[in-house]
Amino acid sequence: MSRMARSCLQSVLKIVNSGIGMVGIATILYSLWMFMTWRRHLGPNPPDVPTPWFIYSFLVIGVTLCVVTCSGHIAAETANGCCLCFYMIFVFLLIMVEAAVTVDVILNRNWEEDFPDDPTGNFNEFKDFVRENFETCKWVGVVVVAVQGVSMLLAMILKALGPYPERYYESDDDYSPDRVPLLKHYAPPPSYVVADTLHPSRNDSWNVRINSKGNR
Repeated sequence: MSRMARSCLQSVLKIVNSGIGMVGIATILYSLWMFMTWRRHLGPNPPDVPTPWFIYSFLVIGVTLCVVTCSGHIAAETANGCCLCFYMIFVFLLIMVEAAVTVDVILNRNWEEDFPDDPTGNFNEFKDFVRENFETCKWVGVVVVAVQGVSMLLAMILKALGPYPERYYESDDDYSPDRVPLLKHYAPPPSYVVADTLHPSRNDSWNVRINSKGNR
């Protein structure tokens, strides 16, 4: 029963964790699209402009989400306690950063001054898009945070169940070669013949008779 529950939790964790990876891939594609648009706007001979921090920030966020997704799939597949702990730490730090940014935007009226000037203008476009579609963006953010929270909860439950138990056998007769793990080289026991001392064979008795006649 525990093996079945562990397998179900691993599958559900992989599915939920894939949602984080999809967000990361979408963020990377969006940052690449902004970068290509910005380079096309500058022309063949671009002047010296400040670093487009907004584009790079989106790219870093997308790569981070993809790395967290990969670590989550490895942790779900192996069900290793150390891997699950690292995965939970990554997701927890991600949630804390998102919460800090959200609180700063909500409580600080001058939150725009905390960010440097964006030479590409994508920051202002993104800000206007969020204001025009605030309800949709709010629910998207809630879903993303909920997926991260569910992933962390599933990882905690999977860590509590522990890895797959290994079977130990008291003697060599308790298992068959088909059940031995593939990584362990199975050496079959040497074959031997037990001699019957109580009922000797006819050849032995015939040799004994010939020897006795010769001695006479």
